[in-house]
Amino acid sequence: MSAREAILNKVRSSLGTAPSDAARAETVAKRLADAPAGVIPARGQLADKERVALFCEMAEKVSATIDRVKKPADVPKAVSTYLRARNLPASVRMGADERLRAMPWSGVKSLEVKSGRADPEDEVGVSHALAGVAESGTIALHSGTDNPTTVNFLPEHHIVVVDAKDIAGDLETVLSGLRQRFGKGKMPRTLNLITGPSRSADIQQTLLLGAHGPRALHLIVINGG
Repeated sequence: MSAREAILNKVRSSLGTAPSDAARAETVAKRLADAPAGVIPARGQLADKERVALFCEMAEKVSATIDRVKKPADVPKAVSTYLRARNLPASVRMGADERLRAMPWSGVKSLEVKSGRADPEDEVGVSHALAGVAESGTIALHSGTDNPTTVNFLPEHHIVVVDAKDIAGDLETVLSGLRQRFGKGKMPRTLNLITGPSRSADIQQTLLLGAHGPRALHLIVINGG
């Protein structure tokens, strides 16, 4: 018997239960299936227009930049404008996300679009967010070939596209939507919650951007204008 089994057996003995206790197993299953909801702050519980505005406001407070476009077809031009404004190479890295690939990238002259996982040489990455959180200006990105996690960390500039309809008022709603979208046994391995560009103030309390990832986060909100 392992140490773990010995400890669990002592716990069961003190509670008067056994591993085969059907009633206890049923109680646990019911608890997991119907977990109580926690307290949700009222700040993000707004109408659509006000909720998107709050998301943009909170994102800017944590040093992200915002661009609001009317439709998906406007995204490639917005990306190109961002690159030119910062004197960056006309090259971006993105995954296999169908929403991104359906956009008219070929309509932007001289823009190179590379597919797959990011390399250390990539300066700009483009992702499509699963959702946004209005109360904190946070974006949620799930791992997978559609939006490789390497794009979140390796390029110094991270451009993230998010649909206004996917911006929720609170984190709890985003997590609930994640479970509904993927379901048990199909959940992504990682969910990255990103609030502003990477930063650290560990050394002499001096704020440094890009400490553990991108030093610039640019959000493009579709249907946010």
